[in-house]
Amino acid sequence: MELPAVNLKMILLVHWLLTTWGCITFSGPYPWANFTILAVGVWAVAQRDSVDAMSLFLGGLAATIFLDIVHISVFYRQASFTDTQRFGAGMAILSLLLKPLSCCFVYHMYRERGGFLGPSQERSGYQTIDSPEAPTDPFVGSEGRGHSPQGY
Repeated sequence: MELPAVNLKMILLVHWLLTTWGCITFSGPYPWANFTILAVGVWAVAQRDSVDAMSLFLGGLAATIFLDIVHISVFYRQASFTDTQRFGAGMAILSLLLKPLSCCFVYHMYRERGGFLGPSQERSGYQTIDSPEAPTDPFVGSEGRGHSPQGY
């Protein structure tokens, strides 16, 4: 299945916006967990070749799915919410619903950066110019192969 090209910056922007709105209703561990993972995502944007940054961001997104489920289910009080608080809760729930899709996109980017078993097949369309065998003596030219040394 070919995933559409999604920019990591767009994923961060959407989750930052939804998390900011979710903080209208939920405080405490909800913003700490989500903004920490978004900071790791900023690191992944800054370090374009870092597999570690992408793996931590992917693992953090997966962890915040679980943490958001727990936090929203514990602190959601539908009866006493104002309209503003209901909006914040809705944005937190929307962020939670989008996180599995974001994990799929981030996993795809992680594989492109060389995660798990190296680069994915989409990236390996280029042939290397290196020969599979390096010469044993780089100072020997073609004229010196198979001939005995010349005496003067």
